[in-house]
Amino acid sequence: MSLKRVLVGIIRSFDSTSDRAKDPKLKTHYYNLSKDRAWEEVGSTLKKIPGYKLLHEVASVGEITLEKRTITGRTMDITVSVVPAGPMKSAVDIYSASRGGMGDFGSNYRVIMELYSVLDKKLAVYKTTN
Repeated sequence: MSLKRVLVGIIRSFDSTSDRAKDPKLKTHYYNLSKDRAWEEVGSTLKKIPGYKLLHEVASVGEITLEKRTITGRTMDITVSVVPAGPMKSAVDIYSASRGGMGDFGSNYRVIMELYSVLDKKLAVYKTTN
């Protein structure tokens, strides 16, 4: 993680992914799976990651809400969205925010990178660029 990311994290306590993200690591990830199949795969994978607590999932909207407690006792709220990007293509975006106080020193960024890493490993066969 870069020094710039840590400095930005001093004042900002959230991070998210999107198609328009300036940081290439924060770009939306795409998988060659239907929305329903991607929903099943992403949901089952996220439920198995230690340290994360599943709070809520809404299949019709394609959102999974997770909670993670940091070593310092702060709570992070994470929303993973699975949306269709075509008949056999799905997009996965992640939003992570820390509760309380200003700044997270890049912890939300690290959480997003960790979740994408786990998902990319599990769904490597279906990963696509764009």
